[in-house]
Amino acid sequence: MLLHLHTWAEVEAYLKESKGIIMPIGSTEQHGPNGLIGTDAICAEVIGKRVGEAAGAMVGPTIAVGMAVHHMEFPGSMTLRPSTLIAVIRDYVLSLAEHGFERFFFVNGHGGNVASIRAAFYEIYAEIRAQKGGNAPDLRCALSNWWENDAVGRLSKELYPGAEGSHATPSEVSVTQFAYPEAIKTAVMSPQVAPSGSFNDARDFRRRYPDGRIGSDPSLARPEHGQRIMEAAVGALTEQYRKFVSEA
Repeated sequence: MLLHLHTWAEVEAYLKESKGIIMPIGSTEQHGPNGLIGTDAICAEVIGKRVGEAAGAMVGPTIAVGMAVHHMEFPGSMTLRPSTLIAVIRDYVLSLAEHGFERFFFVNGHGGNVASIRAAFYEIYAEIRAQKGGNAPDLRCALSNWWENDAVGRLSKELYPGAEGSHATPSEVSVTQFAYPEAIKTAVMSPQVAPSGSFNDARDFRRRYPDGRIGSDPSLARPEHGQRIMEAAVGALTEQYRKFVSEA
């Protein structure tokens, strides 16, 4: 149930039955030699949409540009400042809360968003508390990184032992290949598995990881893997969403 494909009257009717909404959020940034720049947004959108279908939930518009300042040495990457992303999330949530939504379940596709998303939740809670005190609405926000669950973790270890890594992973590239088979890219990986480690700013990232990968071998990605990974994620997140919206 995509919000942007419904009328206001349909949304009004939905709100009589449910106060929950799924909010996909990702990033627009480099994903190594064969990963699409939109990988994080694509994964969040594809998985979020299917969680909505499974749970009978409304799905909001994808926030496709996130906090990716550390990727800005790679052409095509885009970023919001943390303060800007916090403001965007705040405005999205409070706009929908004005109409009666109370449970906001964020399906996240980008690790770099996590701190800003969590900060945004507390900014929202602080604002509504300051405005309405004890009469503040029972508004709650939850964050789920689609890859952080047992089902996806087991599958990634089975399919890519020692080569999953932490950025430009074969798991996320596989999901995009399943979603957009016409856009599959190929590239030679050198070294086959990228080095792992930390980084500081964008220049340091490019120096340490010149092709954009961290600890991964995304040449192992396959669209059929992407389907399995997506289905595992959808199953886990659908259960999380249902529990979240039913909590007293």
